[in-house]
Amino acid sequence: MNINEPVQSAALALPFTKAADPLAEHHLEALHLPLLKYVPHGFRNHFIAMCGEYVGTVLFLYFALSGTQVANNIPSSSTGKTAAQVESNPQQLQYIALSFGFSLAVNAWVFFRISGGLFNPAVTFGMCLIGALPWFRGVLLAFVQVLGGITAAALVACMFPGPLTVQTSLGGSTTVVQGLFIEMFLTAELVFTIFMLAAEKHKGTFIAPVGIGLSLFIAELTGVYFTGGSLNPARSFGPCVVNHSFHHYHWIYWLGPILGAIVAAGFYKFIKMLEFETANPGQDASKAKEAEAAKEAAEMEEGRIRTQGVGTSGSEQEMLPMRRTEQPDGFVNFEKQAPGVVDTNADSEGPRLESPAMGSADAAFHGLASGGMHGDESLN
Repeated sequence: MNINEPVQSAALALPFTKAADPLAEHHLEALHLPLLKYVPHGFRNHFIAMCGEYVGTVLFLYFALSGTQVANNIPSSSTGKTAAQVESNPQQLQYIALSFGFSLAVNAWVFFRISGGLFNPAVTFGMCLIGALPWFRGVLLAFVQVLGGITAAALVACMFPGPLTVQTSLGGSTTVVQGLFIEMFLTAELVFTIFMLAAEKHKGTFIAPVGIGLSLFIAELTGVYFTGGSLNPARSFGPCVVNHSFHHYHWIYWLGPILGAIVAAGFYKFIKMLEFETANPGQDASKAKEAEAAKEAAEMEEGRIRTQGVGTSGSEQEMLPMRRTEQPDGFVNFEKQAPGVVDTNADSEGPRLESPAMGSADAAFHGLASGGMHGDESLN
């Protein structure tokens, strides 16, 4: 889009004001609150993360729960009854799964630079377990995430007609124990995806929200019918508070995701201890090329190259020195020197790496008069 960068000012760019003038000069200090410099950085950062996580959780669950409300209350064209009044159908389950997956992908992409875009106490717990998030920050974020779930459910109940029909419940003759383990495994898949795409930094980290949203989408495809597809204590707790109704098995929507986060954290630490990067190296191609280029530059600077099979076994590698040879036309060649061969051209202090002095102007432009360096070669 052909637009300007945001104005570096705390004021809104209202018409006929300095903030609306694209040519006006603004200072970065104008964006800061007057007394912000007196606030400790730690307290300020915690407050910013809490604000971002609260707003992000509200937006994520608002759009996810509103999509669920639509799927459960829209009348069927054939029977005239809503999905909440009859058995679930694949189209309804897919609509709910898409609402959750896309809502998470978009809002996580928006808020990951502010608070991390977690929106889930179970995910926050898992990030604390692997050391990616301090425990104090994790407690603060979990609190505002639960508060955001209540706010989102209240907004959906207020804005949309009819009763709020987004509570998670067991279906399809699912037992409490089965529901617990379903929630655990689905949450483990989601949390491990977040570990590998967001917590584990790589060149594709900036598009991690897309993979995380798809992870929630496929988990919802399985979980919505059997457990309601919670994977998030804040998602289940909010509608229960708004409806003033809790199932006797509501605890599985807390314990299941927490156990899933523990499973994901344990497996993540297991593969980290085994150094999983060495099993399939070079996946971040840019890093591999940079490392190879740096290694080659260091070897050429030392005047040595790494080779294989010269005076060594098939798997052993040996560092061989470079032999410097001056040509009559002023050029210098570097050749590999076999083990045990003494370079008679090298002085006692080792090979000279400086370029030779140019003899004359004729030597400098040798060959140009006859058509260049390969002027005497015929073209076929």
